[in-house]
Amino acid sequence: MEDIFSRFQENSAIRGRETSFILAEALVAPVLGSWRESLFAHEWLHQDGSIRKPSEMSETIRLRRKEAEELLDSTKIVDRPVLGIGIMDNIEIGSGRDIFLTLASRGVEKIPVHIPKSQTDEFRFFVRIP
Repeated sequence: MEDIFSRFQENSAIRGRETSFILAEALVAPVLGSWRESLFAHEWLHQDGSIRKPSEMSETIRLRRKEAEELLDSTKIVDRPVLGIGIMDNIEIGSGRDIFLTLASRGVEKIPVHIPKSQTDEFRFFVRIP
């Protein structure tokens, strides 16, 4: 796979709040380990934390994954996913969830993301900050 990350750009979801976020490199395995506690994880993950095959997803999620696959396979610009700490103290994947999880399903181990500057300490085991 060509360097997809050279095509990543600032996520439009943080527009106007750019100074509240920093760039980081998410470590996929620990992020998924935490995110599996999310209320939304069942749409993408099995209980053991493995990513569902498209045939195991609802039609809505399957279509979102297909769109993410097509975007990643194209030469278009891709928004960096946005991560945060949720109310249950687990990682939540906000904007860019489909991109993050599709890359994870492809075996990518590190993904560039935005995280809230105020949560840098909470993310210390889940990301590398350049």
